[in-house]
Amino acid sequence: MADVTQPVDLVLILAFDGSASVTYESFGLIASGTAAALRDETVQAGLLGSVHGAALVMLVLWSGPGAQETLVDWTRIASPNDLAGFADQVENVPRIVTAGSTAIGAALLYCETMLFEAPAHSERQVIDIAGDGRSNEGPDPTPIRDRLVNAGVVINGLCVLHEEPDLLESYQREVIGGFGAFALQCQDYASFAAAMRQKLRQEVA
Repeated sequence: MADVTQPVDLVLILAFDGSASVTYESFGLIASGTAAALRDETVQAGLLGSVHGAALVMLVLWSGPGAQETLVDWTRIASPNDLAGFADQVENVPRIVTAGSTAIGAALLYCETMLFEAPAHSERQVIDIAGDGRSNEGPDPTPIRDRLVNAGVVINGLCVLHEEPDLLESYQREVIGGFGAFALQCQDYASFAAAMRQKLRQEVA
């Protein structure tokens, strides 16, 4: 098993919306689409091609306040085999949080704790929030975002617009932040894989 305490070039949390607006079919498209994006050759080259040739990655599922779970724990990606194994785990994750409200602030708090407890550290720490709705319960995400950004964390977003056509503007205003932060959008979950591939390519470039 890879030593997760060794230095890495990137610490990345993939944090996916599991609220009630995400059907089980949509959740399957999130998982399979992310796995396909991770298997992309350009993404692989970016994850493995920097100084340490490695990244530390985990997968989180979130919903309402108190409903956040680590689906794939911290994994050191230092070879194509490591990446393939992580992608396989992502593709087959269970949906184990209550399909409740959309608490982005609570999700960011959970990710903040995970970053603090990460077994290895890097100057590049990224939280990758993907969802289809604005925060509607729990703490306001904006001050939590600001605290994370002040600590050097970058928060990027992927917005699925099938229910809220103006979601991108909400993410840009309330969720994303940090040096080079960006948010992408896709119209529906059928196009999630292509959008996630574009997003990961940009994050690991």
